Amino acid sequence: MASYLPSAFAGAAATASGNGIARFAYVPLFPAMVTAGWVDGGQAGTLGAAALLGYLIGILAGPPLARRRGVPWLLDAGMGLVALSLLACAWNGGFLWLLLWRTAAGVAGGWLMALAGPATQASVAAPDRGKAGGIVIAGVGIGIATGAVAVPALLGAGLPATWLGLGALVLLLWALARPRWPAMELRGAAAEAPPRAWRLILTYGLHGAGMVPPMVYLADLAARGRGLGVGIGAVIWLVFGLAGIAGGVLSGRVVDRLGARRTLVFWLGVQVAALALALPPPAALILPTAAASGFAAVGVSTVTLAVTREMAGARATGLWVQATAGFAVMQTVIGFALAALFAATGESHAAVFGAGLGFSLAAWGMAMLVARQA
Repeated sequence: MASYLPSAFAGAAATASGNGIARFAYVPLFPAMVTAGWVDGGQAGTLGAAALLGYLIGILAGPPLARRRGVPWLLDAGMGLVALSLLACAWNGGFLWLLLWRTAAGVAGGWLMALAGPATQASVAAPDRGKAGGIVIAGVGIGIATGAVAVPALLGAGLPATWLGLGALVLLLWALARPRWPAMELRGAAAEAPPRAWRLILTYGLHGAGMVPPMVYLADLAARGRGLGVGIGAVIWLVFGLAGIAGGVLSGRVVDRLGARRTLVFWLGVQVAALALALPPPAALILPTAAASGFAAVGVSTVTLAVTREMAGARATGLWVQATAGFAVMQTVIGFALAALFAATGESHAAVFGAGLGFSLAAWGMAMLVARQA
């Protein structure tokens, strides 16, 4: 086994748990929660946005905690909080109870996303950093695909069993990853302020805003918007996750050939196409929408991680945290705004995906400015 793989796979377990399962397994659960009467459509959208708010809190709080307690401690804390938040949602304690624990899931996801990628890249040899980073971010797609398979399989036993099953999956991943956490301390150059890169931060933030509709509403678009049902909605979300795995793994290799900033432009073009495909009414377009949006969701994150290393070197952790914080701010604000828009328009998927297309176009334009800085 290549020397970088144990740390990379451990990092992938962290992103699979904190983002792929904790945050995104909720997407195929969205229509099931509404159908079962646990929440209405507007409340379900708000729960999705609450995870985005928690993600922002986690991104901002993660590095200070890691400096005091160490990166491995924070990775353990994030995995533990992910598992607890999923298990807590097995009880239908009402909207506020679910809101609390979906926010907690976002916090844990922010901790894990802020540190797993930079810690892995800092722990492996320079020639392996692109491949290792690709595997770590591909963990998001692995978690999404796992949740997409697990949710419909577990739903037959009811929503409580589904949440409990997802919590058990995270506990298993934690047990496998814990002995292999990447070794990294936020000291010296790694703790220094990164160079200014507002164009990159804005690009990644706009990317995040554009991805809110597929990340929150894609399964519901298939299930209720196109009348395909909850089962097909889960299959569509599986396609999103599998495409995300491809986006993560392929991105690291393409970056090595084309350069990170140039690849960023191409990958955001894929995102624009994904959002555009979501707007016409034919149900057959759901499949390419899912594939292109999943590829972009994970691929753009992988490439952005590579851009931070390219721009900031040893100070890349600080720049990655800034970029991810910008992503989280935009997703939080736009997440709540689109939840309100969804409710105000009589649950119009066209309205929220149309807004996503506008943000994606803006991200693509900003990426071209970033590429010209190279």
